[in-house]
Amino acid sequence: MGDVAMLPHALRALMSAYSDLKVTVATLPLFRPFFEGLDVDFLDIDTRDEHHTMRSMFALAKRVRGMGVDGVADVHDVWRTKSFRLAMRMHGVKTAHIDKAHLEKWMRLKSGNTCAVPLKHTVVRYCDTFRRLGFEFADPAPAVRRERANPMGEKRGVWIGFAPFSAQTGKTYPEELSREAVRLLCERYDRVFIHGGGGREQAFAQEMEALYPNAAGVYGRVGLDGEMALIAHEDCVVSMDSLVMHLASLVATPVVSVWGATHPSLGYIGYGIDPAGVLQADMPCRPCSVYGKKECRYGDYRCIHAVTPRMIADRVARMLAGSGGK
Repeated sequence: MGDVAMLPHALRALMSAYSDLKVTVATLPLFRPFFEGLDVDFLDIDTRDEHHTMRSMFALAKRVRGMGVDGVADVHDVWRTKSFRLAMRMHGVKTAHIDKAHLEKWMRLKSGNTCAVPLKHTVVRYCDTFRRLGFEFADPAPAVRRERANPMGEKRGVWIGFAPFSAQTGKTYPEELSREAVRLLCERYDRVFIHGGGGREQAFAQEMEALYPNAAGVYGRVGLDGEMALIAHEDCVVSMDSLVMHLASLVATPVVSVWGATHPSLGYIGYGIDPAGVLQADMPCRPCSVYGKKECRYGDYRCIHAVTPRMIADRVARMLAGSGGK
């Protein structure tokens, strides 16, 4: 989801330079809210059923050719999209695909020279994919705030978002530390919204709601579009290297981003967010992974534990001061 949430930045730049260009985004229907404010069409994809096989990709390509598509930008470059663009290219449609620089990222991890010079941001790699189709335009500016309906009612005081979860343990803030972080944030600010999913994440949010009257879980109360609108009304968001960081980037909300097994210099930090909000420990063992899937060699994910709840609360205060206390 985070990869898709970065795409609107690149499309914003492309479509600003080519106002007559018709863009169709082929993606899961769930992800449509990411593209709010962009005049794009959608081609709904169902990778679990209708578009699960290589044969279905060739059938989809036939359908798309009938739409009169002139070019295909593959910004995912997985086996399904490889099959799709092959079928398009075989019929004379120009294609281009993203350069994910897998080898360069792997070599950075092996050499321990990860953060000497940041790698090209993923959003810029998306832009480069469009450029390989012949378009010429500048890299996108960061997103700007715009008016959105508030899904949580009238706003009073300072609102903070807290998103400690991720699909990978190496990018998830531990529960005992998350509890302390929520306590500190609830002491300082008027409302603290806990972003996450169902199951154990929802149970954690409910536990915090029972302890602190100004804490509120987000899951089950709003959809993805509502969550983005809520983030736009939050004054600062605390997030791991995960989706909420990218949602905050899309709606131009200040972010305190907490990094563990992964590293912002590898090109996946929220586009345009202030680097002053980055919190990470300088350890010889990190980063150990590009995407956070690798098991900790010590078994304790000490890189995450080194970022304390007090550090998070203090950095939120610093970010709020830097944005005029909004």
